[in-house]
Amino acid sequence: MSIKTIVYVSHADGREVHVMEMNPETGDLSLIEKVATSGVAMPMAVSPDRRFLYVCLRSEPYSVSSFRIDPATGRLSPIATTKLPDNFAYITTDRGGGFLLGASFMGNKIGVNPIGPNGWVQERPVQIFGTPPNAHCVVVDPSNRFVYVPCRDGDALVQLRFDAANGLVSPNDPLAMAAKPGAGPRHATFHPNNTTLYLLNETDGTAYVYAIDATSGTLSLKQSVDAKPPGFTGNPAAADIHLTPDGRFLYGTVRTPNTIAGFAVDPQEGTLTPIGQWPTEDHPRGFNICPRGRFLYAVGMHSHHLQSYRIDSENGKLRPLKRLAMGQGPNWVEIVDLP
Repeated sequence: MSIKTIVYVSHADGREVHVMEMNPETGDLSLIEKVATSGVAMPMAVSPDRRFLYVCLRSEPYSVSSFRIDPATGRLSPIATTKLPDNFAYITTDRGGGFLLGASFMGNKIGVNPIGPNGWVQERPVQIFGTPPNAHCVVVDPSNRFVYVPCRDGDALVQLRFDAANGLVSPNDPLAMAAKPGAGPRHATFHPNNTTLYLLNETDGTAYVYAIDATSGTLSLKQSVDAKPPGFTGNPAAADIHLTPDGRFLYGTVRTPNTIAGFAVDPQEGTLTPIGQWPTEDHPRGFNICPRGRFLYAVGMHSHHLQSYRIDSENGKLRPLKRLAMGQGPNWVEIVDLP
């Protein structure tokens, strides 16, 4: 039986989520439905069991909509919309699916809300934890024991311990890793072997490579590379970062020049070697890679289009495929194989 892959794209200005099925051979997307949201739809997260989609609404009242994913079609059924403690720029679940963690850019904090057994986010948070200025992302490591929070204007990557039994975080030692002044830490992701964390810095357009101590969860910087196109000057406004599922290639979007930077990942050290720069949609705030690492989809928040690419399995280079008109302000992409 062939696996059915579904692509979800949230639309800030359109206040909706597009649900599309991916052709596994060509990468073509076929629209299944458009689901309206009650607010500005931006960051999304999928539960670890792929049964639920969470859509963060960044207009007042700040909230999250929980949807049930139909296991046969990928269609969304609304469960509940729950008030959140702040305006979250990024959401994720812990690895067990019991908690939703969110990073508040304006509120300088992260929040942890429990997720009930029926899949919907509960309103009362179990914890609010203050951060340096402008928390922009929150990620939970594959072991479900550590949490990391890039803080853009704080030029810091916060390191926390995580208790999966009760959803509580506590400071690691040290509490934060300092970035270069003015770097602007934004989004982070893990290598699948859980030995390396990659951080994309918004303001100076660099990517940091950190080694993860398996016991303590603390980080040590191994490398800094440039994600900007050669010769680019000014604020690059780097945005999103993702690895292919096999951990061989890493990509990051840079919004001001509207490009995607690609890197080959050293299989032993986790360090990065540039492999190319590719033009993409206007203001590529979000993108993602399909579960088999064959296709990459980038959306332009200002162009209102999606661009698909085929990833060369030998060298990681991107080949543009099709450009697809989207709703207004597409900004976040989640891709799931149906369970």
